[in-house]
Amino acid sequence: MAEGNAVAVGAGLDVNTAGNPTEIAMAYLQEDKPDGDMTNLNLGELDLTTDEFILDEVDIHIQANLEDDLVKEALRTGVDLRQYSKQVESELQRIEQASIKDYIKESQNIALLHNQITACDSILERMEGMLSGFQSDLSSISSEIQTLQQQSVSMNVRLKNRQAVRSHLSQLVDELVVPGVMISTILETPVTEQEFLEQLHELNNKINFAKELSFRETLACSDIQDIVDRLKLKAVSKIREFILQKIYSFRKPMTNYQIPQNTLLKYRFFYQFLLANERTVAKEIRDEYVDTMSKIYYSYFKSYSGRLLKVQYEEVADKDDLMGVEDTAKKGFFSKPSLKSRNTIFTLGQRGAILSPAELEGPILVPHTAQRGDSRYPYEMLFRSQHYALLDNGCREFLFLSDFFMVAGNSALDLFNSIMGKTLSMFLKSMSTYVSDCYDSIAVFLCIHIILRFRAITAKRNIPALNKYWEAVLELLWPRFELILEMNIHSIRNTDPQKLGVLDTRPHYITRRYAEFSSAIVSINQTFPNERTNALLGQLQVEVENFVLKMAAEFPSRREQLIFLINNYDMMLGVLMERAADDSKEVEGFQQLHLARTQEFIEEILSPPFGGMIAFVKEAEALMEKGQLDRLKNEEARITQLVRGFSSSWKQSVESMSQDVMRSFTNFKNGTSIIQGALTQLIQYYHGFHKVLNQPTFRSLAVRSELINLHHLMVEVKKHKPNF
Repeated sequence: MAEGNAVAVGAGLDVNTAGNPTEIAMAYLQEDKPDGDMTNLNLGELDLTTDEFILDEVDIHIQANLEDDLVKEALRTGVDLRQYSKQVESELQRIEQASIKDYIKESQNIALLHNQITACDSILERMEGMLSGFQSDLSSISSEIQTLQQQSVSMNVRLKNRQAVRSHLSQLVDELVVPGVMISTILETPVTEQEFLEQLHELNNKINFAKELSFRETLACSDIQDIVDRLKLKAVSKIREFILQKIYSFRKPMTNYQIPQNTLLKYRFFYQFLLANERTVAKEIRDEYVDTMSKIYYSYFKSYSGRLLKVQYEEVADKDDLMGVEDTAKKGFFSKPSLKSRNTIFTLGQRGAILSPAELEGPILVPHTAQRGDSRYPYEMLFRSQHYALLDNGCREFLFLSDFFMVAGNSALDLFNSIMGKTLSMFLKSMSTYVSDCYDSIAVFLCIHIILRFRAITAKRNIPALNKYWEAVLELLWPRFELILEMNIHSIRNTDPQKLGVLDTRPHYITRRYAEFSSAIVSINQTFPNERTNALLGQLQVEVENFVLKMAAEFPSRREQLIFLINNYDMMLGVLMERAADDSKEVEGFQQLHLARTQEFIEEILSPPFGGMIAFVKEAEALMEKGQLDRLKNEEARITQLVRGFSSSWKQSVESMSQDVMRSFTNFKNGTSIIQGALTQLIQYYHGFHKVLNQPTFRSLAVRSELINLHHLMVEVKKHKPNF
């Protein structure tokens, strides 16, 4: 848009008059244009009269126009195209004028918009220049950043190298420097102070570091070697003096050596320092400790064992105190059952309580206290106390040696044996002397099981130090126990029933000894079963059964023999079942013998009053099985006698039988059981008698009406059952 210029459209007319654009446009619209002025109009390529116009293109345009919807509508309705063309042209002119008027109306805004666009163009041009400057600046900055990055990488590498060198050098310098605090502490501070222990650790590190540097031939090592060596000698001297004082304190009378041991454990690093830096001194301390503790333990246990023997029972079993020895031949071992605080050698009593955890790991006996109270104990209690003291001290000592002297495995065992070996040998010698003259098999067996339990305790604590000693003790005790047991077996086997005094159907004292002894051994043996023991008990049981049979054979009547057998079997069962399991071999064996002899005795006591009826029933039942019952049809007189005899005398017979049984058996419960069995067997026989007489062969007998009603008989029989 040129300022102040107006454009006039016409045929060759140029208007250069200056003025308002709106006025110029209005003048142009109002100017009247003649048709002739169109002749000079140059249409250019739109001129249809030129030779260059191609008719084919006209056809294409015509065809395209015919496709127009308005043209189709005009042709369809028959509108005059010229008239319609003029109408359209006039409409276009009207719209054009309206558009020009709108343009003129908005000319101010358009001019303003033009000015604004021009201003924006200038601003954008300045911004373009500014951004171009920025771009050039950024290019230079990018190159500078790359340069800085390269410098940073280089500086980082140099820094890492310097830090690596510094760490090595600073560590080297720190390890080489001996601070004044260390020197003053090692020289002046008591070894029991924490500062001394800390500085000793530091000194040990410096000694090790100096050794390492000496292997590398580092020159700086020579600068500190002298002062480190002098500090080491001073530390070794102070530590040696401290540990030896503690060891010497063990030797004082009445000293509880566990207290200085605990003190040494607090400073176990002292021995580690000596072992690493002065092995001669370490060996001296170790040898001194071994010698001191070996003497202490030997002296303590020798004195303790001697005092324990003073509170043992004065009456002990000898070679004549065997199971099969008769009472009349004894000097008084069994003839004084009322002796105060005395246990028999065949009765366990309360002796088995020593194997309970509370007793087994209870406080040890104090001999002088027991002597003041005039108390006496069986050997197994002294044995338990002695060996529990050994177990307790041995476990503690082994742990101390492993911890303080830093030994393990065979080295620890060797060190332990060098200390406790003399004591253990003394124990074994003393025990061998006692065992060689011991005939108390229960005491020996209890000692065996005490050792088995102590061995389990040390295994649980993971202390193998006493394993060999336990095995040595068991090798002493087992053969002796088996020997005593075999001696008892032989004594029963060689017993002469005719030398045992007056015959009596009550339980024999030898069978009572066996019952008490067998129940004791079986109850003790349950926790740690031993096949050899079970085999010897089996032999003993066989000999006792044979002995009972030999004794029974001395009685003249079978009835007395059975009473003797049942009383002895019942007594042995009662004693065995108090301690042994119901399914043990001993209990089952005597139960079978007792049942068999009881059934035989029932038949024996039923035979005198009811033997005729019993014999008839057995005979008739045998013939019934063969189908030959008719062979008894001529026995009417016999049957009549049996029926009437039973009816008239059965009550008196049952009463007499009951009284006789209760007098014959010492155990009322056993007697009651036998009476009940006899009455039950009697009812069964009478029921069989009824059954035989109900057979067709005997149905015509008049005496059948005199039979007692079976139910009535059962009611009456119940009245005769004793209640205890």
